[in-house]
Amino acid sequence: MLRLVLVTIIAFIPEVLWCYEVLIYKNESKLVVTSGKNTIKSYKISTGRGGIGHKEQRGDNKTPIGTYRVVGFNEKSKFDYFIRLNYPNAKDAFYGYKSGKISLPTFRAIVKAVRSGKTPPQHTMLGGAIGIHGIGDETPEQLHIHNSLDWTEGCIALRNAEIQELRAFIQIGTRVVIKE
Repeated sequence: MLRLVLVTIIAFIPEVLWCYEVLIYKNESKLVVTSGKNTIKSYKISTGRGGIGHKEQRGDNKTPIGTYRVVGFNEKSKFDYFIRLNYPNAKDAFYGYKSGKISLPTFRAIVKAVRSGKTPPQHTMLGGAIGIHGIGDETPEQLHIHNSLDWTEGCIALRNAEIQELRAFIQIGTRVVIKE
């Protein structure tokens, strides 16, 4: 009996200890890592060059607004490192279906993927491949652009050293809240 209790407790330790959340404030160009009510780290970011508002379709270059989860990583990204988010989520899919941008089967496929913690379909009219990444080759010109403009196609960008530092706070399932 004691062995069963210990195994049960050990099985839940990672969930209890993994308490980081990422908050992104588009208007402030800021990404904040929190644990409970405590701020752990804060970074200056660039977001989508499509301007204010929520991402509504592929190619609008807007960063989505809402609550997402980390569903994958790409260590060989042209942007140094890529943390994939589960965009589009179920809410995005609902509004996409309601507006006629996606079909009912596509809506259902997105919802199924989100519920199972997998990457939702990425090649719909809602767009995809949204995540947090570095800036790639850090030339003086690229650093100037990063520090001066929102330049991505809808993602959230940090400097390469910062995305590498952020990795320590992120795992599959980490909650990422994006606000205007």
